Amino acid sequence: MDKDTHTDNQLSIVNCQLSIEEFLRRDERKDLLRFLTAGSVDDGKSTLIGRLLFDSKKIYEDQLDALERDSKRVGNAGDHIDYALLLDGLKAEREQGITIDVAYRYFSTNKRKFIIADTPGHEQYTRNMITGGSTANLAIILVDARLGVITQTRRHTFLVSLLGIKHVVLAVNKMDLVDFSEERFNAIVAEYRKFIEPLGVPDVTCIPLSALDGDNVVEKSARTPWYTGPALLDFLETVHIGNDHNLQDFRFPVQYVLRPNLNFRGFCGKVASGVVRKGDEVMALPSGKRSHIKSIVTYDGELDYAFPPQSVTLTLEDEIDVSRGEMLVHPDNLPVVGRNFEAMLVWMDEEPMDMNKSFFIKQTTHTSRSHVDSIKYKVDVNTMEHLSIDNGQLTKETLPMQLNQIARVVMTTAQELFFDPYAQNKATGAFILIDPITNNTSAVGMIIGPVPEEEMHADAGLPVLDLPKLGIAPEHYEAIDRAVKELERQGLSIRVVKQQD
Repeated sequence: MDKDTHTDNQLSIVNCQLSIEEFLRRDERKDLLRFLTAGSVDDGKSTLIGRLLFDSKKIYEDQLDALERDSKRVGNAGDHIDYALLLDGLKAEREQGITIDVAYRYFSTNKRKFIIADTPGHEQYTRNMITGGSTANLAIILVDARLGVITQTRRHTFLVSLLGIKHVVLAVNKMDLVDFSEERFNAIVAEYRKFIEPLGVPDVTCIPLSALDGDNVVEKSARTPWYTGPALLDFLETVHIGNDHNLQDFRFPVQYVLRPNLNFRGFCGKVASGVVRKGDEVMALPSGKRSHIKSIVTYDGELDYAFPPQSVTLTLEDEIDVSRGEMLVHPDNLPVVGRNFEAMLVWMDEEPMDMNKSFFIKQTTHTSRSHVDSIKYKVDVNTMEHLSIDNGQLTKETLPMQLNQIARVVMTTAQELFFDPYAQNKATGAFILIDPITNNTSAVGMIIGPVPEEEMHADAGLPVLDLPKLGIAPEHYEAIDRAVKELERQGLSIRVVKQQD
């Protein structure tokens, strides 16, 4: 090899390295869209996502070879490639031909990065769908063009609205089996829009497609000349999600206090909502002490401002006592501070709810004891009907929640929480309940709003301690009061009846 050739090769290597670095820089700058797919059994969720990956050239040659082999061996698409096998990763799922767990996949296009959650369609896997949708920006609800809007469609849409997902795509699949009928598509869309309107989902887009043949998945199909909207991938690449974050209410739950040396004390965490700038006045909850932002520190240097979902370290002008589980906010924009609230609860545990048990409640970075005071009603996820003792649909025996059930409940916590309604702020309105014995996640919840203290004490469902009936003399009432207050601090509320009552 002569000297000139060697030099040219070196230059080529340098140019290649530069292009790779530039590619990585551009990839880092892309925003991320998280979305889930939901639908009934055999609506084609996994096939659709598999097709999306295949047609956008996002699978490797060895994956393609394995896909072709598996399609012949265990596929359910006849002579076609079974694209669903790209998503149904578990062997047991493949053999059954159904998805029973949440399958996550990542892919990227020139415009955006994506994380897909392929969720199960069965009612008994409601908790799996809740898990997959908890971080999603968008939901794709699939319906079979032959069947239209069915019970499962309504159930999944209700769950999507419960999770506060703002963007919904109604994907009318298998249009090839109804001869790409515009009339059939319009009838399904009209029925679906009528159902979803009261649920308050702000953005609904309807797309006719055939996942198996690829119509309107990545490219517009010539077989639907009457459809003027975008193909699915084009919509996913361009849907605006920047406004989905709450930028009005600054909430900074403190995750960790950083003290590497005597000269630095910072508070680490993720900006849950709102915008914070250098020089802003902030208040620490629950103490109420105030200070100003001295600096906003990141690994790459200091920032002038921060917004969700950035992870930053905040330093303050004053030495005020703040620890993990507490929250920094703007003094003129405070969250609700209280121990009592209503919430929608989704039961996730195999064990039924014990109404007498206290749980750990984890909300943002704060953990406390909590207790479910009462269940106002359960929601039949198939009919949207409210089931309660008052309307005769429930008894005391059937009132406690079971796996996958959803209910509106009233809760009390041992310590004050700093929260916003979930509809206003997902980051501070969501929580989980943890069983203190098994450490299992018993439930996930979405806070509706606070409950006044007086209403809590008026609740007839509270356990009653009738002191005169128990023969307890008045001189012991003070000690009883101290014991009851301690139990309330631990999340166990009791109504005390004294002689003067």
